[in-house]
Formats: sequence, structure tokens, C-alpha cells
Amino acid sequence: MPEVLSQSQIDALLNSMNSGGDKPPAEEEKPEKKYRKYDFTNPKKFTKDRLKMLKSIFDNYSRVLTTRINGLVHATCEIGVESVEETTYFEFSNALSDSAVLTTTHLMLKENREETPVLFYASAPIMVSMMDRMTGGDGDVESLPDDYTYTELDLKLYEVLLKDFVSRMGVTWENYIQLDFDFGRVENNPTLVQLIGLEETVVIVDMKVSFPNIEGSISIVMPEDVLSSIFTEISAGNPSKKANSEEHQEEIFDHLRDSTLEIRAELARTTLRLDDVYRLNVGDVIDLNQKKDSALNLYVGGQRWFNGLMGVSEKKMAVKIKEVYHNAGRRGSLTNEQ
Repeated sequence: MPEVLSQSQIDALLNSMNSGGDKPPAEEEKPEKKYRKYDFTNPKKFTKDRLKMLKSIFDNYSRVLTTRINGLVHATCEIGVESVEETTYFEFSNALSDSAVLTTTHLMLKENREETPVLFYASAPIMVSMMDRMTGGDGDVESLPDDYTYTELDLKLYEVLLKDFVSRMGVTWENYIQLDFDFGRVENNPTLVQLIGLEETVVIVDMKVSFPNIEGSISIVMPEDVLSSIFTEISAGNPSKKANSEEHQEEIFDHLRDSTLEIRAELARTTLRLDDVYRLNVGDVIDLNQKKDSALNLYVGGQRWFNGLMGVSEKKMAVKIKEVYHNAGRRGSLTNEQ
């Protein structure tokens, strides 16, 4: 029985005939892939490794802050690092509203106070929700207007919270360097105050804060001057730690020098039948299909590490090392005539 066309198929066939029938269907335009523009006049100051290190540090800080906020407001809170990005302060400042509130804090490095401040910014819904919970509310701020202006009481509670947050920033740097952060002040009109140069390079750490009924963000702005001082100190390292490391290194080498390893020289490999092996006698010759001056392999601990030439040293059989392999089992080698 021939197939019966449905009404939709008939309509599609008629539309195809009306449009000519020969034209292929128009391909859907793919959205153009967007690439981030790189400003060659203002090159990046910090490598990806540095930014990864900062992300690791602030991952730890987010966990510390999560525990602290849960204890302060008696509510379940989750905080995670969303991004660590290098940009100019203008990009950050331009995105702030007139009612935004910033907190300044100063880095104490080896008892020296950095003049350029580190900035703390928390979105209004998150801060108002936490302050509402601290005063006995349920933290529900869905009706909060976008241009919400903090009251005097709000700013006092805001300062109490931020002092607590800032006091715990130094703890997460302990694996790298000893730092302290001193609380500065709460600035409720940052657009009128020149806290950092607009064209100065900064690293912005954005953290997402989630409560059961509200979400928001916390941003930490670290200027180039502050980070350069920190990274310089980390690179310089602690002399006492270096001395301890060198002592441990010598101790490890002392133990290694006393250890023993099997070294085996292999001329070549061949295959014999068991019957031929059984009939071997003194003076018989086994053909290895290899020239007498061919290189042989040296195995250390069962792994190939060198190859060389057979010879005599002080009337004893010896091997002159010709090539040193990068690691066991790897065919690539580095010629090292000795």
C-alpha cells in the first residue's frame, strides 16, 4: 500500500514548489564567536601561574569565610571563587553604582604598611540579608531595590561584619608568606574618592555567596603595587627555610650514596632453542648478529639508563659510557661523551 502523506507534508511540498523547489534551504547563521580583545598598550602584569596561586589562596579563604558566616548568622551559606581576573581599576569602578559601599584594608608586610589599599566590595542583597539575620530576621530581601542606600545602623553592622572578614584574610596566606591585613574604613561614596588610580592594574577576585533564599557576590580588589610586594617577598623566600632545605638535601644524598643498585651490561639479545642450549660446550660461539664494536646497553635497577662501548681499563673489562638517557625506557637520548 503506498504511503499516505500527512497534511503537514503536503503543505511542505507545496511551499517547496512555490519557492522554486531547487533552492537549498537557507543555512542557519551560526553566532559569531567572541574573543576577548588584548590591549597591547597595557600588557598583562601577572602570569597565569600567579593568578592560579591567588585562586588557590582565595579558595581557602572562601572556606574560612563560609564557616565564619555560618556561625555569625546561624544560616547555611556557600561561598566559592568564581574568577580571578587582571584588569584596570577603571573597569571595576565604572561598574559600581552611586550607592555602593567599599571597605578599605591595608596590607602589613614585615611591619611595613602598604599605602595603596586593598578593597572589599559586597553586594547589597547579601549584606542586608546577613544584617537582617543578625537582628533576628529571616534574611528575606527579595523586595530590596537596586539603588538601596544603607542607613546609619546598616553601616555600623556592615563595619562589624567586614572587620571580621578582613581579620581572617591573612590566615590563608600562611603557606606562602606571613601577612596581616588591617581594617581601614567603610566608604559609602567611593565614586567621589580617589582610592586607586583609574588606569592602575588590579586583580579582582570574585566570590559567589549563596544562602537558601538569596545570592550575591563579594569582590576583593588587589592593586598591582600590593601584589608586586607580596610576590617579590615570596620569590625572595625565607633564608632560614632555605638553609633547612639545603640541610635536608645533603642528608638525603648521604643516604643515597650508601645505597646499592644492580648495574648490568647487556651485549645483545638472541633466541636459541632449548636443544641448542643443552648442547652448548666450552669454546662454542653464539652468533648475536651484531658487530664487535656495537654499543651495548647499561641497566641500573633493571631500567635502561646508559649505552656505551666495551673496553678495558686497568686490565679489567669495562664499559665507556657514550649516551645518557633522560629516563628509563625512553628512546630519546642526550649524547654525553665521557
